[in-house]
Amino acid sequence: MPREKGRKLVASNRKARHDYEILDTYEAGISLTGTEVKSLRAGRCSLVDAFGQISDGEVFLHAMHVPEYTMGTWTNHPPRRIRKLLLKRQEIERIGVKVRESGLTLVPLSVYFSDGWAKVEIALARGKKAYDKRQTLAKRDADREIARVMGRRGKGNAE
Repeated sequence: MPREKGRKLVASNRKARHDYEILDTYEAGISLTGTEVKSLRAGRCSLVDAFGQISDGEVFLHAMHVPEYTMGTWTNHPPRRIRKLLLKRQEIERIGVKVRESGLTLVPLSVYFSDGWAKVEIALARGKKAYDKRQTLAKRDADREIARVMGRRGKGNAE
């Protein structure tokens, strides 16, 4: 059977971009069991409360929910187990320094298959305050309004 090509999105954490200011992103592999991969291929995954943590020079993903595979047997996986992320040593050290020094956190943004391999996009992020969230929403609405008006002008329908 030929290997998959391209990128197939399984799940994305849209709330992370609302709650956090994304500073830097990394692509990491995930250490999974067989039934987890089958469940992911079926498009079943949730990143709602998930977060990354560094311990003993390794990065782990906590609280990512991958439901049990429906066709699985007694070998099924626990849905919220801790999963190891596969990153290069230099990346882990760079992330570790930033997390310790500046109080940043590791947040998963999306889970996807890249050329058949399960990957997770993690981000170094800083939490937003309530007023930051309101400013972001106001700026997005203003930009959308400007784009709408500019679109009308381009078509000759100026107000």
